[in-house]
Formats: sequence, structure tokens, C-alpha cells
Amino acid sequence: MEVFTHWRTWNAARADLEASGDGARVDLDAVERAADAARRWHGDQLRPTGVPYVEHLMEALEVLVRGAGVTEAAVLSAALLHDVVEDTPATLADVEAGFGPEVTELVDWVTKPPVAGGGRQAKRAAKSAYLRRLREAPPEAIVVKLADRVSNVQRLDQMPLDFQRRYYAETCTYIIPLAEPHPWFAGWYARWREAFAHLR
Repeated sequence: MEVFTHWRTWNAARADLEASGDGARVDLDAVERAADAARRWHGDQLRPTGVPYVEHLMEALEVLVRGAGVTEAAVLSAALLHDVVEDTPATLADVEAGFGPEVTELVDWVTKPPVAGGGRQAKRAAKSAYLRRLREAPPEAIVVKLADRVSNVQRLDQMPLDFQRRYYAETCTYIIPLAEPHPWFAGWYARWREAFAHLR
């Protein structure tokens, strides 16, 4: 199972893309604008593992480019911005003002709606509804979500065991079916499911 952790910053990603020649297939300036905005909006935010949040966004970008071979600037920009509405003060209007309607639509599809009160059960029910709704999303939004989840689960063993089991089940139930029409993602998730089969 391939792990995508080489691009920790946009500068590292851009240098790698330019050195490999893949930069010619990607609108690097457009993607850089999204990387800069994501870094600005997320600021000093950290992941649950304690690493800078931006590393998660760069992992999702690396998954799309290096793994799935995606080159569309809108999809790559949406991957970098996919959590800004959910986890920062940024709004969809902010995203649209900076990146236009196509990127905004993709970000909107992968943004979990807020849950007002209700406790843990209400949050889990809302998340399940959100994940079920993704089946109706455009393919570009689905690949953003698939890349986001690859980043989240590729090192699932760094999280507490009860979280690992719950996230494994959630990924198998809701995310892996979304990967079926996308051969690279389908193969990656099949290998991941076997690597973490002890969590069944």
C-alpha cells in the first residue's frame, strides 16, 4: 500500500512537479493560489496527530497527482481547500470570490454541514447522512473526497484503537463504494482494507 507523505509544503510539491516534468500538465500558478489560501485560512491549525494541518492538504494533493494522475486545476485546488469552510472562518462566498464557482461547488460537496447541539449521536447521524449524500456528488467532488480519506486513513494506526475501528468501518461502508468507478482509487482502497483487516 503506497503512502503519500512526501509533499509537506507547497514549495516541496512544486519543486517535485517541476523536476519530474509533471508541472507542464498542471496549472501550477492556479494550484499555488489555492495552496496559499489554504495555508492562510488554516493558519497554525494542527491535525489530531499534532502535525500542521497543511500537511493533510498536501497529502490529498499528492494522492491526486502522484497516485490518481489528476491534473485538472479545479480539482487540485478543491483538494487544497476542501476543509476551509468546515474548519476555518472561511465561507463558500470567500472560496467563490477567490476561485470561482467550479472550485466552490466541489468544496461545498465535500463540506460536512454544521450540527447544532444534539450530542455525539446527532453528530454521527449527520455525518452518516453527509457520507450517503456523496453518492450523488459529481465525479470530481468524489475524487476530492477519496483523496481526503486516503490521507486520513493511510496512517490510521497512529490513532486510538476505538477510533481506528470506527473509522475503518465507516470507510468500508461509505467511502470504498465511491471508489469503485475510479480504478486507481479502487485498487488503493482494496490494498488498504487488507492492510488494516485486523480492525474488522
